[in-house]
Amino acid sequence: MIVERTRAGLDAAKAQGRTGGRPSVITEDVLTVAKARKAKGESITAIAKALGVSRATLYRHLG
Repeated sequence: MIVERTRAGLDAAKAQGRTGGRPSVITEDVLTVAKARKAKGESITAIAKALGVSRATLYRHLG
């Protein structure tokens, strides 16, 4: 019964446009900059350090 009520509450929040969890560090602007730098041949490590994000985060978003 607790699971059902929790699920119903989450579904209601989603219907109102609310989402839970931590906001993503990577915005569309940051992703665009990262893709441009990657295309120029810059290393993932250097890009991550310049943008202030982890290498794993960049790998996850760049694919």
